[in-house]
Amino acid sequence: MRLGYTTGSCAAAAAKAAAWMLLTGSTKEQVSLLTPKGILLQLKVLDIHKQEQMVSCAIAKDGGDDPDITTGAHIVASVSFSDRDGIQIDGGIGVGRVMKLGLDQPVGAAAINTVPRKMIQENVAEVCRTLDYNGGLSVIISVPQGKELAKKTFNPRLGIIGGISILGTSGIVEPMSEQALVDTISVELKQRYANGATYALLTPGNYGTDFIRMGLALNPEQAVQSANFIGDALDLCKEIGFRGVLLVGHIGKLVKIAGGMMNTHSKYGDCRMEILAAHGAACGIYANDAAEILNCVACDDALRILQQTGLFTPTIERIVAAVEEHLQRRGEPMETGVIIFSKKYGILGQTANANHLLRQFMEE
Repeated sequence: MRLGYTTGSCAAAAAKAAAWMLLTGSTKEQVSLLTPKGILLQLKVLDIHKQEQMVSCAIAKDGGDDPDITTGAHIVASVSFSDRDGIQIDGGIGVGRVMKLGLDQPVGAAAINTVPRKMIQENVAEVCRTLDYNGGLSVIISVPQGKELAKKTFNPRLGIIGGISILGTSGIVEPMSEQALVDTISVELKQRYANGATYALLTPGNYGTDFIRMGLALNPEQAVQSANFIGDALDLCKEIGFRGVLLVGHIGKLVKIAGGMMNTHSKYGDCRMEILAAHGAACGIYANDAAEILNCVACDDALRILQQTGLFTPTIERIVAAVEEHLQRRGEPMETGVIIFSKKYGILGQTANANHLLRQFMEE
């Protein structure tokens, strides 16, 4: 399937081209961009508008074969001279503003995520070094269609108002069908089993892989990324013949399992706050605390509220027990265990057999 590139790559490429045109006075109709994934893009520069103190241009978003509502949208960068030192980055028309805690950017900031901001910063700085420019520049990213596109996303619910987010961690969009993903998980599990593993270590994605390395001191190559397909991965482990499975994941994914969601993709539902609030209420938190949790957009923010209630530990214990119940039901007769963590709070909870399962991987 055909690869695409993210809104973050578009923003960085547009900013790079606009900065070059501003500082040279020349026109650039194509710009190169090295993505964090190491793939070099050659992108057509569109909608060029040149003034003495400002240049703007656009890159058209292309999601490849991934179904993406932002494909075709023009991601515009306006670069102008600034009296301030360095490179300032902000959002303009069609780029959302963060209005709730717990997201990648602080409240009030433009919804331009960390990696795209870094890409913009590095590419504009590269132009400045090449052209020996030491002054300040202002970069404004805008998306003319952004306000309308945002209505088709989760942004309004998440507390991002007025437009879309500028996203991407690799700079590249890698489309795959659901069946292709499940097939990939199957291949990896079979390889582990064929190489002598009798227990499977699963994690949904990169957060879990990083935590396995940093928080559990295990080789992350022992883990198989299940993505959102927790139930399918358990079925495969049974079919292949594993004796047991340890699932290690972020609270934002695994809390959904406490509600019986064995595919955690947001298109099937987002019950994170409802589950956290319900288990908190069962442990005795007040109604106003439950209401505040329901209004959160990120689990770390909900955990902060739970800590303030003094009922953090029993609430997490209930959630872990509910996750364990659903894993056992789907995974029988295998032994199943779970470790749930948060990037902010570390390990939140784990099943009683988690340490036993961890030893299996340490001994391999």
